[in-house]
Amino acid sequence: MAKLILVTGGAGFIGSSLCARLVAEGHRVISLDNYFAGTKDAHVPGVDYRDGHTKDVATLVPEAPDLIFHLGEYSRVEKSLLEPATVWDLNKAGTFGVLEFWRAKGCKLLYAGSSTKFGDGGLGRDQSPYAWTKATNTELVRNYGDWYGLQYAITYFYNVYGPGERAGAYGTLIEIFRQRRLAGEPLRVNAPGTQKRNFTHIDDIVEGLVLVGESGIGDDFGLGDSRAYSILEVAEMFGGEIVMGPEVAGNRMSADIDTSKTRLLGWTPSRALIEYIGKTPGANTKPRRD
Repeated sequence: MAKLILVTGGAGFIGSSLCARLVAEGHRVISLDNYFAGTKDAHVPGVDYRDGHTKDVATLVPEAPDLIFHLGEYSRVEKSLLEPATVWDLNKAGTFGVLEFWRAKGCKLLYAGSSTKFGDGGLGRDQSPYAWTKATNTELVRNYGDWYGLQYAITYFYNVYGPGERAGAYGTLIEIFRQRRLAGEPLRVNAPGTQKRNFTHIDDIVEGLVLVGESGIGDDFGLGDSRAYSILEVAEMFGGEIVMGPEVAGNRMSADIDTSKTRLLGWTPSRALIEYIGKTPGANTKPRRD
């Protein structure tokens, strides 16, 4: 059945892909985005775009959605240490506005949490303003659900990559490496290089979001590929020159991954990082392990 769905951050990397999927399924989709990270180049035909801050959602979206996907938050780990006020504005003031909107409308909310919450045995949640705001927001979402009898689901993303990913100051690792490799530039790896990440294709993330949006209830819906790679391994797969830089604050060494609740809904990641990198000219993706 067609629904009215609000996607915050709908002009971002993940949000635009989700919007495209929802429109294709026949839903009416509203995107709320302030374009801090999103771009109008990512607009999807058929989506109703509203330009503004999530703290003003009640004014900008007078409609009553059936479902909210709250993706519209600040999402860079190390850079968040340099701009905590911006992180607070987007991830605390903005998310509080969304939660109050949710409470007023009484619909279902899906919150996009971060796997940094589980990094380094749980210590990762306090290693940066980004990680802390995301971790504490998951707790606030749970509390709102309990306090006001609201339906919710909380997902956790593990390093999303794929078409539409961006490089630059607010970019993410795979696209940064890919663009540097295409330009013939060295790949910079922050020491020690052994820090491991689980990388998940955007199509698998969107598939998981749709399933959890439809059927997931509660916390702990992990969305990630169980295969972990060190940053140095990823750089080596791209090939070319690698330059080792100094350690960076907030850079966790590992992240525990648990996708059991999402898999019970029928979700399984089906794309492999090594195959995606292998499409880059000059890549060195000889299979070493699964």
